[in-house]
Amino acid sequence: MRKLIAIEFVTLDGVMQGLGSPDEDRDGDFEHGGWAASYFDEVQGAAAVEGLKSTTAYLFGRRTYDKMAGFWPSQPDENPMAAHLNATPKYVTTRTLTNCTWSSSRVLAGDLVSAVRDLKAQGDGNIAVLGSGMLVQDLIANDLVDGYRLFVHPLLLGTGKRLFREMDRPRQLRLVDCTTTTTGVLMLTYEPV
Repeated sequence: MRKLIAIEFVTLDGVMQGLGSPDEDRDGDFEHGGWAASYFDEVQGAAAVEGLKSTTAYLFGRRTYDKMAGFWPSQPDENPMAAHLNATPKYVTTRTLTNCTWSSSRVLAGDLVSAVRDLKAQGDGNIAVLGSGMLVQDLIANDLVDGYRLFVHPLLLGTGKRLFREMDRPRQLRLVDCTTTTTGVLMLTYEPV
């Protein structure tokens, strides 16, 4: 049975919005897009490549899928992340998208909880969720997340969409691994207790 792993880049105050570029996600007049760029280093790059080995599928919310599908298909296969993302099965949770154009991707149809449970029951390895904040909230609420891989950046933004929002009850986690990058990013791996 596969595990579902939420892989998220966040600031110390939990903001996940717009990490990649200035105009990535301007919702709520967010003005800090691209905040993660100066923190990337070889340690993070190596961790990302290592994580690819156990990832057998990706699960995206529609907005994250649109952003990823607009970038990764045009990247060269010499980039291990591009090669893996382009070849690995991708599933999209959406109420509006009916057709996926990115190779090896398809809409995840039906009830979210049942569909994700079915995905987890198929094969081995991990299903990685990248970004997809709204989707992650639904997955947490339905106890479908088997692990968290958090890249906590030494930065306080004070505004923006948070990874962990209101929940119906507390959820205990167990720290499995902690590594610090050369730029002070904490790479934390947690599992539910």
